[in-house]
Formats: sequence, structure tokens, C-alpha cells
Amino acid sequence: MNSIDTWPPWLALVIAGGWALFVVAGVICCVYLGHCRLNALKDALKNSGYIYLWGPCLGRRGWIWSVMEITKNTAMIMMPKTHIRLGDLDSSDYAIFPAGLKRLLIVDFTLMIFSLVWMIIAAVLIKFR
Repeated sequence: MNSIDTWPPWLALVIAGGWALFVVAGVICCVYLGHCRLNALKDALKNSGYIYLWGPCLGRRGWIWSVMEITKNTAMIMMPKTHIRLGDLDSSDYAIFPAGLKRLLIVDFTLMIFSLVWMIIAAVLIKFR
């Protein structure tokens, strides 16, 4: 296996730091969902425990909190069995969740997972150079 030090500089830079581009895209996606789609998300999950507890203050604490709230809601929709058991998600809300909003959450989840996998691969390549 070739060392990363022998690769062209542009390729090494893309492999070692390209994941950051997907992190930025994921944050932008979360900010968009938090500012433009939060009310639709709260309406779709109105019977869920998480929205019942945190609903009044969702979207009112700044953009960093908005990103964390959208990340939590994305995890609730992408891993429903776990969150139904925890009481954060109501199974009837999940059954009638809007398809368009679910697609946006899938895009956000895909960006998060893809950037995490790329980051792990880059770390392994740099570690064993």
C-alpha cells in the first residue's frame, strides 16, 4: 500500500479533509430544516413525547440549538423503534409522517453518516501512513 505522503497533494487534501465539506452541507441542511420546516415537523410529531416536552421552545434558542434539535428529530425518524421504546416518538405519528419531510430528513441523515464514514477512513489512512 502506498503511503499518503507519496500521493499528489490535491488528492491527499481531498481524502484528508473532504469530509468537512459534507459536515458543512449537513449543518446547512439542519439550519434549513430548523428555520423553514420546523413548524411542519412539530405538527407531524404533535403526539410524541419529545415535542410535548420541548415543543414550545423548539427553534427559539439560536441556530446551534436548532441544529441539535433537527439532529434529534432526524434520529427519531431514522431509528423509530428505539425512540418509540424511549417514549420520544409516538407510533401513530411515525405511521402518518409526511413523505416529503421524511425525504429531507433522510438527506440530512445520509450527509451525517457519509461524513462520519469518510472521516473514519481519512483518520485510518493518516494514522497508518
